[in-house]
Amino acid sequence: MRRNLAEPVALPIWPDGVGLERFSEDHAADVHGLLQSAYADGGGAVDTLDKWWQALSSDSEYSADLCFTAYSGGKIVAVAQCWTSAFVKDFAVHSDWRRRGVGRALLLHVFHVFRRRGAPAVDLKVQRDNPSGAVQFYENLGMIHISG
Repeated sequence: MRRNLAEPVALPIWPDGVGLERFSEDHAADVHGLLQSAYADGGGAVDTLDKWWQALSSDSEYSADLCFTAYSGGKIVAVAQCWTSAFVKDFAVHSDWRRRGVGRALLLHVFHVFRRRGAPAVDLKVQRDNPSGAVQFYENLGMIHISG
């Protein structure tokens, strides 16, 4: 799916008590745990922490500045791990925080970051039959289906 960044992008509105924290390697275990949990709900899987972190951190498109983590009360509630090519590699919201505005705020933040970086669009991949309602969520944020 793709979000054209030439079109207006709403400002993110964060739920009370939720905020972004700058990502560092210290957050890797938190992010990994959230991805494991979220992808198990959606039919996906994540490698072991060590293998996942090695693959992620050594990828040529990886930048710690493009891993956005949202926390509340010291616990991770959402993550958007993006590549430098304006591609959202991983996006997950903790099950306790879904439908509360966290995912919307996080993805809008991602759109604004890439707009400032001069990207024409942000892309991500999602299974059309994803049982979590992800496709409709992305469509409601102005993302459209693309082929390829």
